[in-house]
Amino acid sequence: MTEKRAENTTEKTTRKMTVKTTEKESGRTEERFEIRLIRQAEVREAAEAERLCFPPNEAGTKEVVRDRAFLVAVDRETGKIAGYLNGLVTEESTLRDEFFKQTDLHDPRGANVMILSLGVLPEYRRQGLASELMACYVRQERERGRRMLVLTCLEEKVEMYRKMGFEDKGMSQSCWGGESWHEMTYIL
Repeated sequence: MTEKRAENTTEKTTRKMTVKTTEKESGRTEERFEIRLIRQAEVREAAEAERLCFPPNEAGTKEVVRDRAFLVAVDRETGKIAGYLNGLVTEESTLRDEFFKQTDLHDPRGANVMILSLGVLPEYRRQGLASELMACYVRQERERGRRMLVLTCLEEKVEMYRKMGFEDKGMSQSCWGGESWHEMTYIL
């Protein structure tokens, strides 16, 4: 385990997860989020989080969300999902619209991961949780031997993903939700 200290925040890194902790006024340090794979009992909550984080034309349906593999950040105080990241493994290297609605395109032996959504509930935004989820996902997929992560995002999110280590490949052929998307990649 490694630890980094910056101001009153400590970051603990283990093979499974990274969790930011914040020093309380009492001097105690408390882990705020548990980052882990989703549990079956949380699928309905994850579908609701998807609905809250994305407009109807972009959000996955409850059925599609149910069949995706999720990494979730759970608020230890409330027990609720604060954020999530999910994707689909494939041999393909370009994200296409079918990945958002056809979970049977998942190939567990694939070399690449299409990130389908990264969402943080409004009350947890601007705390670094999206970056934390992505860092955990990068480690997880690197350990699994994957070669590349691919995602699409709107223009206003390009800089956020660049800060996470993604490279902007320009405009995507995807028109999911009737939008124009940038395709971004992260070589593992």
